[in-house]
Amino acid sequence: MILSLRDVSLKRDGTWILQKVDWDVKKGEHWVLFGLNGSGKTAILKMLHAEYFPTAGNVTVLHKEFGKSYLGEELRSKIGFVSSSLQEKLYNSDSAFEIVLSGAFASIGLYKKPTKEIREKAIGLLKDFDCLEYADRQYETLSQGEKQRILIARALMADPSILIFDEPTTGLDFIAREQFLETIEQITYKPNAPTMIYVTHHVEEILPVFNKALLLKKGQVFDIGNTEDMISSQKLSSFLGLPVQVQWENGRPMLNKVVLQK
Repeated sequence: MILSLRDVSLKRDGTWILQKVDWDVKKGEHWVLFGLNGSGKTAILKMLHAEYFPTAGNVTVLHKEFGKSYLGEELRSKIGFVSSSLQEKLYNSDSAFEIVLSGAFASIGLYKKPTKEIREKAIGLLKDFDCLEYADRQYETLSQGEKQRILIARALMADPSILIFDEPTTGLDFIAREQFLETIEQITYKPNAPTMIYVTHHVEEILPVFNKALLLKKGQVFDIGNTEDMISSQKLSSFLGLPVQVQWENGRPMLNKVVLQK
């Protein structure tokens, strides 16, 4: 078991953000966490990263139960994050290479001297994701797509067991988005690939590799199961509260709103 949430509820500032969430993720599974804005997706991610602790229930991540195990940098380094919000925390004056190197220490900024092995690993990842040509450029000068590739390389530096993509295509145009999704797919071909969780409210971004899905609505699990069953016309119409049609092509879904005749 990679992670387990059992009857988890979370209250913040007097408001219940999550209520009675049950979720198990096993090694070898890749998940979509699907929900609209305000559904509680961010709260779950912060909980997995030990930034939030449950008000009720039990959270176990990589065999460490919150409240009973020491949760330090070692745990956080085993959970890689790729998100647009992470970009805001990074130092724009750092080079792309320095950003990737910092992933080995799970730090914002590079405060330790990387070993030869760490530098070689970073160069290898930059090559893998076609980033080497702009490795010496300042991070702030990169395009949004280039920044996201650098974040993937950074996240993989510590050999994470879990790799979380949090609304990662924000700000990307259609071409850059598809190139980015191809990069994600590449990761699954690597030996000992991490378990991946893709957080989104765009069904068209769901790749075939994401075989499991959790639908989160207003802080509660609406449904959970195989992705093709969850991302279907009937299920999403009920989830969204309006009639929609889902079409699957080449293992990926597309969502169309059904126009009702008056």
